[in-house]
Amino acid sequence: MRLPADDRASSPRTGYTRAHWEAAADALLAAVEPYATPDRALYHLPGTRVSHAGRLSDGLEGYARTLLLAAFRRDETALGRYAEGLAAGPGGVWPRITDRSQPLVESASVALALRLTRPLLWDRLDDAVRERTAAWLADALTAEPWPCNWELFPVTVGGFLLEIGHREAAAREAVDRGLERVEGWYLGDGWYTDGDGRKFDYYNGWAMHLYTVLHAWLAGDSDLLDRYGRRLSRHLADYARLFGADGAPMHQGRSLTYRFATTAPLWLGALTGHTPLPPGETRRLASGALRYFLDGGAVDERGLLPLGWLGPDESLAQTYSGPASPYWASKGFLGLLLPPEHEVWTAPEQPGPADRTDAAHPVSVPNWLLQSTRSDGLVRLHNHGSEDVRYDPYYTRLAYSTATAPVPSYDNSVIVGGDPSRTRIEPLGTGEGWIASRHTAGTGVTVTSLVVVRGAVEVRAHLVAGAAPGTPVRVTGWPDAPGLRSELSPVTGLSAELAGATGDGGATLFVALARLTGEPDPVPLAELVSVAVREDGAGEPGYEVWVSWAAGESAAFRFAAPDGAAAGAWSVAPH
Repeated sequence: MRLPADDRASSPRTGYTRAHWEAAADALLAAVEPYATPDRALYHLPGTRVSHAGRLSDGLEGYARTLLLAAFRRDETALGRYAEGLAAGPGGVWPRITDRSQPLVESASVALALRLTRPLLWDRLDDAVRERTAAWLADALTAEPWPCNWELFPVTVGGFLLEIGHREAAAREAVDRGLERVEGWYLGDGWYTDGDGRKFDYYNGWAMHLYTVLHAWLAGDSDLLDRYGRRLSRHLADYARLFGADGAPMHQGRSLTYRFATTAPLWLGALTGHTPLPPGETRRLASGALRYFLDGGAVDERGLLPLGWLGPDESLAQTYSGPASPYWASKGFLGLLLPPEHEVWTAPEQPGPADRTDAAHPVSVPNWLLQSTRSDGLVRLHNHGSEDVRYDPYYTRLAYSTATAPVPSYDNSVIVGGDPSRTRIEPLGTGEGWIASRHTAGTGVTVTSLVVVRGAVEVRAHLVAGAAPGTPVRVTGWPDAPGLRSELSPVTGLSAELAGATGDGGATLFVALARLTGEPDPVPLAELVSVAVREDGAGEPGYEVWVSWAAGESAAFRFAAPDGAAAGAWSVAPH
């Protein structure tokens, strides 16, 4: 997608101006228009894929998600087209909202768009259209959501229906019920899990924070906004570190095809006044992400967002993904609700965290370590606490980055006896430059992992316990990526091919050095760090790992199996 030149043109490492954002929104809206049905109630975008909800629901998804973009753009001509769709859709061609159905998701986008543009759209509709639309939306108040971020869809619909005075008792009940359920998933320091378990990813920002904060802000509930706003502000202090200097978001979690929806919480903080980020940094991060996708080919030759990341790639699709699913990217245009004179648009840009300095930032609630390097602008996420209920390459790997994607050959994994699984991840802590966890790898086998970082260099230590003597073990590192150098070197327990086997003592330690860097001629790993391993000879069993950096600093860590602990329940911590 080529955007018109702006008299405040930006360099490749800076963001777009408001004019660029407006032009991008207009181009996306214009591109989907030919795919509307004659009554404009459905948008059937091209593609052979049909979601598990069916083609009719996919057409509703196309309407609802692009309506959200039109609402943020506040373009009366575009909104007029969507008004035509409202005359035919609710109570007519749209599928009903039922328990755990995809229309429940889309009802939230419709309700939010109507609430944001009430004078421009809702208030201009005929009474009969308003009645049919409100009646269709009202089914969301009693439809049972999946126990995750879906709980916030009835909240969003209920907030709008309360505002217009439709089924107020049921709307209030739906709002209170949803907020109460989500409250149990807030684990502190700005982080929610997306339902039970430890499912941490971008849904924290573009769903959990987005809907709670917007509801409180639109309702004018100062107490609620203070609560959710403080959480958002704390979250953004970590969230800002998940973007590479080139604007790329972290390639981790599900629904990555929503692309620049990742920018929504950045704008939300500025919109509601709950952000620790300077205005110029907010725009730099958000605009950098938009530029990354538009310049990288995320929009095809028809001007559409296909399923994928920088281009069509259905490996990112889930069963619920239809041709219009990527248009939840509309959330990224939330910043257009800020007026042109707002300081987020007028302040000089400021570099984001990955542009400023090397960092190893611990995030304690999800048990992540965010490692960034200024020389190449890369950000790496060491994952020692986030997983889905099943093996998922976007949740389960040991590490992710802003420049690589998980590969089928199990990058960033410990493979025990040919089994790459990593389940029941137990956080063991994170601190300045280190992180640790324990997980299950096959039947009766545990892996206790430690990562120590400095600059782009990583020391990775994995203690395998509970496997039969002689069980083969293989460790893998970063996948290859254009323009990057991926390295993995053995230190202890591994051959030159990064393979080894468990010993007779019940637990075997494997250590390697790793690096992902964009530097063309980096200093050899062996000149930057040395690692010494000592096995305890007396007392409780354990290992000590000493890490010495060429700059002079050193740190020691101890793997231990305390007396009385369950088999395999090793721990690791600074010593």
